[in-house]
Amino acid sequence: MAKKSDVIYGSRAIIEAIKSGKEIDKVLVRKGLRNPLFFELQKLLRDYKVPTQFVPIEKLNRITSKNHQGTIAFVSVVTYQEIEDIIPFLYEEGKTPLIMILDSVTDVRNMGAIVRTLECAGGHAIVVPAKGTAQINADAIKTSAGALNIIPVCRAENLKGTIDFLKESGLHIVAATEKAEQNYTSMQANQPLAIIMGSEERGVSNEYLKRSDAQVQIPILGEIDSLNVSVAAAVMLYEVVRQRRS
Repeated sequence: MAKKSDVIYGSRAIIEAIKSGKEIDKVLVRKGLRNPLFFELQKLLRDYKVPTQFVPIEKLNRITSKNHQGTIAFVSVVTYQEIEDIIPFLYEEGKTPLIMILDSVTDVRNMGAIVRTLECAGGHAIVVPAKGTAQINADAIKTSAGALNIIPVCRAENLKGTIDFLKESGLHIVAATEKAEQNYTSMQANQPLAIIMGSEERGVSNEYLKRSDAQVQIPILGEIDSLNVSVAAAVMLYEVVRQRRS
């Protein structure tokens, strides 16, 4: 559960937080909430592209016993950046982009561990969908050993569109999936690269698999049928390191 300092209650307080420049991770709204103040908040949420989820009042009450008035906001501990700004900058610096894309990875510790490995492997940014992803909170920062304060985090409203942008920008898109026939060591890592990792339960969504340039799998030789996603990401990233250093 989020710490009290990570949460803002009530439409007016959330409106003022957004206007003051606070980065909001997501907002929970009571289903059926209708009043002038909420409509003002709703417009701001659209304008600032803040992920919003409509939930039963019981969920809000489980988060806080305070008078939330039907709205709760989670304050982000990082400032989100735009991948469209990062890629041209990397090319201008003469760097070969290495981007990690996470599809439906919802565990904060996995998120933190992946970003830690990405930073250690010389990666440049991580892309997450606006909805259905882990909240970046103090636990995620701690698990990342501070890497979340170094690696740019990019939140995509339309992950399909972001993948298309990366392809158009010259990045090779590789999806890690147990459905693949090729071994992960076959990926061509000496070029601008984006790696898509999916959740342990569902893997990479078909809509993103279709957009990938290559699909690879990490061999599983034991009885357990999958690796922890943060471990799988580390295997993929250090194959990139191996190829780029050899």
